[in-house]
Amino acid sequence: MERSGRMEKKVARLPVALAKCLLASYLLTGAALLLLALLLYRFQLSEQIVNIGIIVIYVIAAFLAGFLSGKCTQERRFLWGLIAGGLYFAVLALLTLLANHGFKDLNTHFFTTLMICAGSGMLGGMVS
Repeated sequence: MERSGRMEKKVARLPVALAKCLLASYLLTGAALLLLALLLYRFQLSEQIVNIGIIVIYVIAAFLAGFLSGKCTQERRFLWGLIAGGLYFAVLALLTLLANHGFKDLNTHFFTTLMICAGSGMLGGMVS
């Protein structure tokens, strides 16, 4: 009886913990994108360098979300890392949809970005 009560509390905490992990990763994303914009302005970076920087930011932020969610859950960390990376991508895709009024620019990189975010989140969860 006591064990099921602890399990219910743990399940009730998971969405809040996952939201905190995603918030931390989006704060990191915002700060890193601001830094990238500053570097672009200051050093006139090429489009290829900026694209690589954006991918690196996605990898690091999704890794952080997976790492933190793995630390919070302490079991099946790879799965929670994968979920955190997938949710990171889902919010990213939703914001792109709202900003561009569609997925017209994301069609070729949609699946690749999903795999990058989900894989990085899963790796973060496994490392935690």
